[in-house]
Parts: sequence; structure tokens; C-alpha cells
Amino acid sequence: MTNLSAASTLTVAVAAYPISFLKAWAEFEVKLSEWVGRAAGLGAELLVFPEYAPLELISLLPPTLHHDMLGMRPALQEFLPAYLELHAELARKYGVCIVAGSYPVAHQGEFVNRAYVFGPSGQMQYQDKLLMTRFEDEEWRISSGSGVKVFELGGLRFGVAICYDSEFPHLARAQAEVGAELLVVPSFTGAGAGFTRVRVGSMARALENQCYALHAPLIADAPWTYAVEDAVGKASIYAPADHGLPESGIVAELGWNEENWLVQTLDLELIRNVRKDGHVLNWRDRVAGQERVTAAEVVGLV
Repeated sequence: MTNLSAASTLTVAVAAYPISFLKAWAEFEVKLSEWVGRAAGLGAELLVFPEYAPLELISLLPPTLHHDMLGMRPALQEFLPAYLELHAELARKYGVCIVAGSYPVAHQGEFVNRAYVFGPSGQMQYQDKLLMTRFEDEEWRISSGSGVKVFELGGLRFGVAICYDSEFPHLARAQAEVGAELLVVPSFTGAGAGFTRVRVGSMARALENQCYALHAPLIADAPWTYAVEDAVGKASIYAPADHGLPESGIVAELGWNEENWLVQTLDLELIRNVRKDGHVLNWRDRVAGQERVTAAEVVGLV
């Protein structure tokens, strides 16, 4: 693992991860181990999986639960301890940081959408999703989590904004205020319009906070479960369009629904320099941009 306290670069792996129909837990172990091993072999230090990636474990539940949105939630808790231990073990084995696919976790009598984060030593933390989509709220009854965290990896700090959370400025802003230079966005979107909403939100957060954003989408063609029946997108990395960074704001991306890792070495100094001396200074001007806005006055034109 690179000593990021002295490094100016970070190699990331952003997954466009496909849902599989599994016949046994061992198949999941093999699949996840192969994915992590491949990314680590390409030099990745930070690995990002999509929102709800572990819902392929629904295939291990009784068929009567495959479309039972409420019944599958408690049943999935059976796999959670092994799911966490497997990620911790892989993080330790390869000396990498892993943002695991978010999981519907039982918490204080409700269920939250929780993304666990594992450090190179296997240490575990998490970020809950704060804002629920209509599907999560109305059909699945997933509740909003609480708390905003920033994860420190050597000399780098990064935040996690799960899918819909990326479409609102306040979470990423709070994370950037305590030093986040990178935003991780795991997503599950069932159609192109949903992917675009998360993409635009992530790019806006990268612009506002002058940081990188990593967009990891779930890929699924799984008619056997209503939970993740369809999922589309492409793994992407965004940045503010400024000195030394792409004019499009897109650092790198895979093809549409291309199931693979997007591996890229990010120059952290580019972000730091843009914050200090960019063509525009969104980060510096964040306070003025808020304080100078007063209550809107409606004025007539006739």
C-alpha cells in the first residue's frame, strides 16, 4: 500500500459490477475474491463497488422471497457477518481500501442502506445513505440513515455519497469542509435517465467542491428478482474542468454497461492546485456564494 501521506497520486478502481444468480455462498466468495484480486493486481489502492451490489445474494434465499421486497430484508441479514468478514479479509490480504457494495442493514428496528468501508488493515467503518429514492421509501421501506463521515487513508480524505445522495449539495459540502478531496458515488439506477441524474449530480459536486468523483454503477439483467431487475450505467471518474484536467469534466469512463474495473491513477496535486489557482475558485467562493443569496423577491414585468 502506498504511503499516501507522502504521495501525490492515488490509483483507484471503480467497478461496473454485474449481478449474478448464485447457487451457493462459495460462488460469491470466489467472484468477489477474483474482482478484488484483479483490481489489486492492476495497482489499485482504493476499490469502489456499486450500491446494492450484494443483492445478488437474494438468489441464495428461498424463491418465494426473490420478489418479496419486505420479506427479503430480514432474510438477507443471515449473510451480513460473512459478507463483512470476507471484505475485511480481502482488504488485509491485498493491503487495499475497499468501499463495499451497500447493503440493506437492520438498524434500530428499521433497515438502512449502508456502505461499509474497509481499510488496508481490515478496519471497518460505514456511511449510511441519507436520502431515499421513491422505490426505496415507498416499496422497499428502507429508512434514511444518519451521520456524515469522511474516511482518512494516509494523507487522503474521501467521502461516500450513495447514489441519490449525490444529487444534493449538502452532504458532499460537509465532507469537503473537513478535507475530502475525493467523493465516492456507488449507484444503482434502473434506466439511463437515472444514471444521468447521478452522473450530473456527481459532476456538479466535483465542480462545487473542486474534487474528484468516482461513479460506480451496478449492472443487472435479473428478471428473477424485482429488487435489482434492471441496472445500467458505466463506471466513470469526474473532475472540475480546469487547469490540467479534462475540458469535459470526465477523467475516464468505460463503455455503456461494460462489466469491468475502471482503473486510473489520479493526480491529487491537480485538484489541490485548482483549489488554489484555478480559472475559477468555486471552493474559495463557496461561502460568498451562499451568503450573497437573499430571499428571492417576486417582481412583475407588466
